[in-house]
Amino acid sequence: GCFECCIKCLGGIPYASLIATILLYAGVALFCGCGHEALSGTVNILQTYFEMTRAAGDVIDVFTMIDIFKYVIYGVAAAFFVYGILLMVEGFFTTGAIKDLYGDFKITTCGRCVSAWFIMLTYIFMLAWLGVTAFTSLPVYMYFNLWTICRNATVVDGANLCLDLRQYGIVTIGEEKKVCTTSESFTKMCDSNELNMTFHLFIVALAGAGAAVIAMVHYLMVLSANWAYVKDACRMQKYEDIKSKEEQELHDIHSTRSKERLNAYT
Repeated sequence: GCFECCIKCLGGIPYASLIATILLYAGVALFCGCGHEALSGTVNILQTYFEMTRAAGDVIDVFTMIDIFKYVIYGVAAAFFVYGILLMVEGFFTTGAIKDLYGDFKITTCGRCVSAWFIMLTYIFMLAWLGVTAFTSLPVYMYFNLWTICRNATVVDGANLCLDLRQYGIVTIGEEKKVCTTSESFTKMCDSNELNMTFHLFIVALAGAGAAVIAMVHYLMVLSANWAYVKDACRMQKYEDIKSKEEQELHDIHSTRSKERLNAYT
C-alpha cells in the first residue's frame, strides 16, 4: 500500500513545471545575486579609480540609478519567487484535473481559465526578461572594453589608450571622467582583482537572465499543453455526460415499455 501510494504521488507531480521552476529559480538567483554584487563593485570602481562622488541633493546621478537598480533586483527576486510557486500550484492543479479524467467539469473549466491567464502573464514576463537580458549585456560590453584596454596596455608598450565614461552616457558631456593607460590609477585598476571580479559577475548575471528567458519559454510550452489537455478534458466530460444522459433515457423508455407490456398481459 505504501509503494502504491508513493507511485500515485509521483505520478501526480508535474515534472515539466518542476524543471521549469528550478531553471527559473536558478536564473533569477544568479541574476539577482551576481547583479547586486556587480553593481556594488561598479560603485567602488567609479569612486576609487574614476574619482566620482555622489551628487548632493536630489540630483539623479549614476549612483542613484545604481541604487534604483538594486531595489529593482530585490523586487524581481521576491516577485518571481512567488510566481514560480503559483506556476507549480497551477501545474499540480491541472495535472490533478487531467489525471482524474479528467475530473469534475467545474474543476477542468477553472483549470482552463487559470492556464489561459498564466499563458498571458508568462508571455509578458518572457518579453520583460528579453529586455532585461539585452539591458544586462550593456555593462558586460563596457567591462569587456575596459578589460580589453587593460590587456592591450600590457601587450603594446607606450600605447596611450583611454576609457571615457562620457562615451557610455554615465556622466554628462561637461564632465570629463576618464582614465588612460599612462595614469597610475589605471594601472592599479587593471592590477586589482575587483575589476576582474565585477566583470565576471556581470557575465554570470547575463547568463542568469538568459536562463530565466529559457524558463519562461519552457513554461509557455507547458502551459499551452496543459490548456489544450484541459480543453480536451472539458469536451470529453461533456460527451460522457450526454452519453450517460441518453443511456439513462433509453433505460427509462425500455423500463416503461416493459411495464406497459406486463400490464397489458395481465
